[in-house]
Amino acid sequence: MTQQHSRKQPLSIAFIALLAVTLHQSFAATDAPPTAAPQTTAPPPAPPARPERGNYTVTNGNGTACLMARMGLQLNVSFSSASLNKTVLEVVNLQPNLTKSSGSCDLDSATLLLKDDERATSLTLVFSLNATSSKYHLSGVTLLAAWPDMHVPFSASNRSLDYLRGTLGRSYMCREEQTLAVTVNFSLNTFQLQVQPFGLKGDQFGAAEECQLDEDDMLIPIIVGAALAGLVLVVLVAYLIGRKRSHAGYQTI
Repeated sequence: MTQQHSRKQPLSIAFIALLAVTLHQSFAATDAPPTAAPQTTAPPPAPPARPERGNYTVTNGNGTACLMARMGLQLNVSFSSASLNKTVLEVVNLQPNLTKSSGSCDLDSATLLLKDDERATSLTLVFSLNATSSKYHLSGVTLLAAWPDMHVPFSASNRSLDYLRGTLGRSYMCREEQTLAVTVNFSLNTFQLQVQPFGLKGDQFGAAEECQLDEDDMLIPIIVGAALAGLVLVVLVAYLIGRKRSHAGYQTI
């Protein structure tokens, strides 16, 4: 009887120890704070593709064109979002097939009004002419928009701009993308732009005056070509000098 009792006692102690370890692990797992799920941030929306180029014409009272413009336009607008409750930046292309053009022309002022009723967008461009210097420029831009997510309708205007400078009777052209800052909350991107607000003869643009961006773009290959030509000339001169020295060495011997 004593031997049996002594054998059962170690087994009981081992069983109690194993049970204690199991319970401790169970309680530790229960008390552990839950792991927070990783938060993912939605990537910002991709900017739209380059806008299509639209053809816009303003005529005077007798039906003669007094302002012509061919360009792609992109609106960069910062506004208060109703759904996100914060200020967001949205980039929107003006679509020529949905845009109606109108306007008016005076002796020293020409206005182009572009309206997209489907998106509740109205863009006004005002050009001014200096009769003394025979130079014109884009002097004013106004945007009115009521997009679905806007907390309140958007309005931005600037009447003291100095963009797209050209000469009376000539058109202003800029193939490269350029950004025209209008206000803190609004800027306008132009693509493949050609515009003439004064001095039109019929429905054809006058001779084009290209923007600085286009001139710089053409200047780069010219510089590269000149550098390559100079390098070829240096190599040729070095070759002729080396050849002449070689012949001189033979004559001495």
